[in-house]
Amino acid sequence: MKREQLPYPEDLRVFLTVLRKHSFVEAAAELGQSPAYVSKRIKVLEQTVKAKLLHRSTRQIALTDEGEKMQHRAALILGDLHDMVSELSQAKTSPKGLIRICSTFGFGRIHVAPAVSRMAQSYPQMEFHLELFDRPVDIIRDEFDLEIRIGDDLPEQYISTKLLDNHRILCASPAYLAERGTPEVLSDLRTHNCLLIKERSDPFDAWHLTSKGKTQSVKVNGTMSSNFGEIVTGWALDGHGIMLRSQWDIQKALDEGDLVHVLPDYVQNAPVWGVYPTRRSLSAKLKVCLEFLENHFRAAHIG
Repeated sequence: MKREQLPYPEDLRVFLTVLRKHSFVEAAAELGQSPAYVSKRIKVLEQTVKAKLLHRSTRQIALTDEGEKMQHRAALILGDLHDMVSELSQAKTSPKGLIRICSTFGFGRIHVAPAVSRMAQSYPQMEFHLELFDRPVDIIRDEFDLEIRIGDDLPEQYISTKLLDNHRILCASPAYLAERGTPEVLSDLRTHNCLLIKERSDPFDAWHLTSKGKTQSVKVNGTMSSNFGEIVTGWALDGHGIMLRSQWDIQKALDEGDLVHVLPDYVQNAPVWGVYPTRRSLSAKLKVCLEFLENHFRAAHIG
């Protein structure tokens, strides 16, 4: 009996890279190969599985029905191969291999990127890739090993490990409060200009705040919003309104009197989580990464 030919892992890697980059040319650049090489590997893969996987035009690449099935399976297969190599190597003491991490723009740039820098110094045999987004990410489809998220809106299909407790507080500049008055109860926020941060697809027209173990919601309005927390902090410092911001990001401004803590009995819980696929839970390099991030954030007194 003739043995059935199976896809090469390299062809699966090329296929997933094309999907992630939405381009044969850009995929080739990332892989360090020519576009002709990428086209050949996709053709070989389609011949191997006896199915057309991609619709390709001059402007875009789209998956066929068979391609959608292959995308999910290919990500699982490559992930399992990486984990096997990691677990069979001297992974616990000297982990090797690439770990792909994603996070939001603000937290990723300010806090995750420096942590990854220090982690790379501690584990020189590991490779790190960090991408920042302002949209929802499917970590399996987009081939990430770990997502760093803030808040308790967590995807149920993945495992989530808490890296740090954190909370957000309300604050405004002295100039704004002198002009508009200081809120005395939560409902007063409805009459103020609230500076809104919108990351990904989260709704941002209501703030959920906790006081003495009880959570309340207040509908807020404002004339200024951004998907980048540092921009909103700048607006608050300029006297434009009240913002809800993680305390670690504004502690210096509070200490120097540039911002005033408003309604101090209220906080918004926003812990930092590491989110990863179930099949990655035994990965030694992931365990090393989670432990390092947890220790780094605590040592930096974040939160």
